[in-house]
Amino acid sequence: MSEEKEVSRRDFLGVSILVMGGLIGLGFLVPAIAYIIGPALGRKESQEWIRLGSTSKVEVGTPTLFKVKIEQQTGWIVNEEELSVYVLTEDGREYIAMSNVCTHLGCRVRWISDENKFFCPCHNAIFDERGFVVSGPPPNPLYRYEVMVEEDQLFIKEI
Repeated sequence: MSEEKEVSRRDFLGVSILVMGGLIGLGFLVPAIAYIIGPALGRKESQEWIRLGSTSKVEVGTPTLFKVKIEQQTGWIVNEEELSVYVLTEDGREYIAMSNVCTHLGCRVRWISDENKFFCPCHNAIFDERGFVVSGPPPNPLYRYEVMVEEDQLFIKEI
């Protein structure tokens, strides 16, 4: 024969309070964990196109500097930085977008129109108008961006 044991009111209330407290604790704990761990696990699968400006600003045969502010998110920290890009066109239809950062030590290059070259003052590096190394220590040409033109607006995306 089985004996049935009555549950006292005190035991019932104790277990009920413990269960409710556990549910309330989970209600706070799960979002807190998602807030802390979520940004580290989240990754952008596709990069967004960055609008530079109008194609009318680019002179044929002369690299034109565009500056745009972008936000980059690392985890839950958002940084705003300025991106500088030189855009070149030879025919007004095809565009090349190049970084203004030297591939040697990361110095900023500048376009010298009188001499038709990019110059990096750190180690006297010289790049041609298409960003290829002419002289100096840089191991690679200037970094290129993928370019898209839509309704006379230039957009870039990292390759």
